[in-house]
Amino acid sequence: MRIASLVVLCLLLVAVPAVAQTYDNGPINGSTDAWTINFGYIVSDTFTAPSPSISAFSFGVWEFGGDSMTSVDWSITASENGGQVFGSGTASGKALTDTFISSNQYGYDVDLITVTGLSVAVTSGSTYWLNLQNAVVPSGDPVFWDENSGKGCGGSGCPSLASESSVGTIPGEAFTIGGSTPEPSTIMLFGSGILGLAGLLRRKLF
Repeated sequence: MRIASLVVLCLLLVAVPAVAQTYDNGPINGSTDAWTINFGYIVSDTFTAPSPSISAFSFGVWEFGGDSMTSVDWSITASENGGQVFGSGTASGKALTDTFISSNQYGYDVDLITVTGLSVAVTSGSTYWLNLQNAVVPSGDPVFWDENSGKGCGGSGCPSLASESSVGTIPGEAFTIGGSTPEPSTIMLFGSGILGLAGLLRRKLF
């Protein structure tokens, strides 16, 4: 009976859905400027954590015509490209999608990169840095993170502060941070379900 009860409780916990929340530093500009995120260069932007867990992020890039990103190194840290590391990795395969948006006046393709499948524990409302580097396209060409100076951003903490590893402070880039947190109403239902199950077990056992 105890094992069966534990299984039921675990299944209920897995079934608790999450409410998506985001930090949005504004839309892709695609026509002003962009900063290299490969060939040893690192670009970093601040964001305010929208929830206790970072599950995804997206950002705008400029690429040479026909290029499509296959991987990028990322990290979420307490300081500009350093300090305490809360999460890091290489996004590739099914965790990374490259979507063409348009071509700009300079002849570059402007694409949206989306990275999913993350689970980075943070403190909701606190400030962190998103760092991008070592972007890879099959051609070996440079890849550039789109600069939008935080125009059109919404919510707490924007526009972001930003820096580039070789020059220091720069205008902010186009990106969105996605987070999730359990839905409060569902947590209440989950709790009442546990209490009901506990009462049933008590009647059965005693």
